[in-house]
Amino acid sequence: QVQLVESGGGLVQAGGSLRLSCTASGYIFSSYTMGWFRQAPGKEREFVAAFTGSGANTFYADSVKGRFTISRDNAKNTVYLQMNALKPEDTAGYFCARHKSPFLIIRATRESEYAYWGQGTQVTVSS
Repeated sequence: QVQLVESGGGLVQAGGSLRLSCTASGYIFSSYTMGWFRQAPGKEREFVAAFTGSGANTFYADSVKGRFTISRDNAKNTVYLQMNALKPEDTAGYFCARHKSPFLIIRATRESEYAYWGQGTQVTVSS
C-alpha cells in the first residue's frame, strides 16, 4: 500500500532554515506529482509546493516563492522541501501528498487532487 513518511520538522528561529523530507513507498514514485501542504492551528490546509513526476515542473504558493524549494530524488523515492528565511507565519504542520493521477505535467494545487497523505511534521518558527 502507499505510504508517505515525513521527517525534518522542528523548532527554529525566524530567519532560519529547515529541510523536510518525505519518503514514499508502495508505488512507482517517479510517475506521480508530489506536493507539500501545511495547516496552521485554526486554519484550513493550504498548498505550499509541488513537483511533477517528470521533474520538469515545480509550483509554489506566492507566500513561499523565493524562500522554499521543492526537490525530489526519484532514486530514493523522496521529495524534499528546503525552507529558508523562515517566518513565524510559516508555523504549521507540514504534510506531503501524492497526486491521484500519474504522468501529470500541469499545476496541481488543490487538496482534493491528492489521494495519499503523510502523517505530517510540525514546523515551529519563533520570533
